[in-house]
Amino acid sequence: MTTFRVVKQMLWSMTLLLTVVKAKAQEPSSIRQLFDRYYAERMQLFPLEATAAGYHQYDHLLAVEGSVPYIAATTKFYQQFLGELKKYDRSALTEADRISCDILMYTLNEAVEAIPLHLEYMPMNQFVSTPLELASLGSGSGDQPFRTVKDYENWAQRMTAFTEWTDTCIANFNKGIRAGIVLPRVLVQKMIPQMEALAETDTAKCIFYKPIAQFPASFSTAERARLTKQYQQVIAGNMCPAYRKLAGYLKTVYLPAAQQQSGLSALPGGEKIYEYYVRSFTTSPGLTPDKIYKTGLAEVARIKGEMKKVQQQEGFKGSLPAFFVYLKTNPRLMPFKTPEEVLQAYQDIYNRVQPHLKELFGHFPQTPMVIRRVEAYREAASAGPFYIKGNLVENRSAILYVPVPDATKINVTFYGMEATFIHEAIPGHHFQISFQQENTNIPAFRRQPTFSAFFEGWALYAESLGPQLGCYQDAYQKMGALNNEIHRAIRLVLDVAVHTGKMTREEAIAYMMANEAVSESIAAAEVERYMAMPGQALSYKIGEIKLKELRDKAARKMGRKFNLTAFHDALLAHGDMPLQVLETYINDWMNR
Repeated sequence: MTTFRVVKQMLWSMTLLLTVVKAKAQEPSSIRQLFDRYYAERMQLFPLEATAAGYHQYDHLLAVEGSVPYIAATTKFYQQFLGELKKYDRSALTEADRISCDILMYTLNEAVEAIPLHLEYMPMNQFVSTPLELASLGSGSGDQPFRTVKDYENWAQRMTAFTEWTDTCIANFNKGIRAGIVLPRVLVQKMIPQMEALAETDTAKCIFYKPIAQFPASFSTAERARLTKQYQQVIAGNMCPAYRKLAGYLKTVYLPAAQQQSGLSALPGGEKIYEYYVRSFTTSPGLTPDKIYKTGLAEVARIKGEMKKVQQQEGFKGSLPAFFVYLKTNPRLMPFKTPEEVLQAYQDIYNRVQPHLKELFGHFPQTPMVIRRVEAYREAASAGPFYIKGNLVENRSAILYVPVPDATKINVTFYGMEATFIHEAIPGHHFQISFQQENTNIPAFRRQPTFSAFFEGWALYAESLGPQLGCYQDAYQKMGALNNEIHRAIRLVLDVAVHTGKMTREEAIAYMMANEAVSESIAAAEVERYMAMPGQALSYKIGEIKLKELRDKAARKMGRKFNLTAFHDALLAHGDMPLQVLETYINDWMNR
């Protein structure tokens, strides 16, 4: 009996100990420590991401993303944290930690899924690439700080690493050639002049010399001289040769090997790669390319019906395509003479929107926003205005960048100026991204925008708030808003069509021009964007549809208790997230 009691007592004690250990594992501090550790280790692996997020201890590093050691290190990192995360009982977490847990699980699984697809075989394109990002950082007006001598030394060290990055990029392009996984020829033709422009050696024209032309006043004469010499050596010895090497390789080796077709379906394994990108950018596992294509066709037809109503109200006789031509060629809709007038027009929209914001939002970001013209080196490749996030801690304003290659050709309707401002700036990207960055109640790994189906979906949803924000008061701006909306619906059609072989590049351009008021040059740039970034263009409309679906569901379920301001605040309260995680969260919010 005595032995039995002792064994029983030992078993009871072990059970109690295991219960205590399990309980401790669910404590908020425990999983939050995991979140913090994940982000700290991630920043070491992704130093450019760290710089963009305001973590400057890695400003001197440049990851060689496509190298074999780097891929092995990131694979080990993802699998390690997946294993640790699976130990937590999700149901025992607080709502905020449960959301973060679900987001991290989604992020890690998605990263692991991409590894066998060898996406590194196409390491850059004309829209997204480390060489273009470095140009933005090196200009002195991006995320890379240039406030102290140490800052300047960090950037010099990071520039030095670009040589190895370039060699790895070329090696991966060569692997892609051997595997038959190559970019379309038309995209490569766009990349070559970009690299040639960034290889400029004239110190007056080379963007990388800008920081030493604007030293802080606190720098001594000796420091300025030393840093100037160091930058001259690194730029002439590393940066310019690396860009020249990339340009030469693309022109003489890669261009002849590039594919003639427009999309991924022409490549070995291209169908799987595209399905991955669709899941990644829509964060909706149940959505197939075919489903998205059909949704796009239905949305295009619906929005065209709305456009015809505007056409009839304006008394325009003729077809809708003829109305598009009228809008594109009407001198009244191209009133600008100088870039400054275009920038002022966006400032006027800002002033128009501001008084109405309190009717739709209970909270406002602290990060300021300014409007600027796009830099010359990337203005030609920019299809329209775009937003660059700020950093409140570093006192850096967000920027609405506006490309103005020719002010006299800026058309207020098919540029959809009011809708574009609402989407790219306020209350679109600026509200959502600034709230997320400023929110210290969510883990650090979630304070930067990550899921385009959410943040692009939100920005497109914000466009629908135009009438409540004092916009779309005349037929031309209303038509501009509809033009913007059909543009995103057309993306559902064309992204899928191009990458599944339903349409060629030329057919896609023709489809876009037949269904919206857009010039051929803009249509071509847009289609080439879908070719370069498969699936990304799907995120806008898919996200907007989900947000409207959740809003309408909440309004039905909550009845008189439903408040649009409260719904908007709830949507933005926890930062961006996969749509599947968002739906669970909003359902819980409705039930409360």
